[in-house]
Amino acid sequence: MRHERFAARAERQHDKAAEAEGPFEGHGEDPRSLYSYSALIGLFGLILAGFLFFVKRAGLDLPERVELADMALLGVATHKLSDSLANDAVAMPLRAPFTELREKRSPKMVDERPRGSGLRRSVGELLTCKFCLGVWTASFLTYGLVLSPRVTRLVAGIFAVVALSDHLHQAYKALKNRA
Repeated sequence: MRHERFAARAERQHDKAAEAEGPFEGHGEDPRSLYSYSALIGLFGLILAGFLFFVKRAGLDLPERVELADMALLGVATHKLSDSLANDAVAMPLRAPFTELREKRSPKMVDERPRGSGLRRSVGELLTCKFCLGVWTASFLTYGLVLSPRVTRLVAGIFAVVALSDHLHQAYKALKNRA
């Protein structure tokens, strides 16, 4: 009995110490970054919840499944769009408030790094990571497929064709260099 009270008391003291440190203390990452990452995760969840709420209020039905053709189309479009948003010079104005230019690799490609701290830096990290942007891009394209399938397929088709064109350019360049 005495041992149980001692253990309960020690656990309460440990819990109080953990609360005083904060949820991210001892993680090794700057806690400010983790709070801003949490804010971005929360925003992503809020947008998803807003989308689902809108679909329900509008009386729309969510598809039972995403067709394979749509999945392939959105996958290729997501690949191209997220890469363009993260790396292309033409998208620099979108990234500029959150990044700094390291070098311009070509007229099309730039190398940028996140700047600032807290939320600004976290948004910069998101905008310079094509894999991170891929999740957001795929989500928005999928929301579009539910809300306006024709328009979404048209827009996704444009980016899928550009992706195919890019790969054909690279293949042509490689063949030309071999000759």
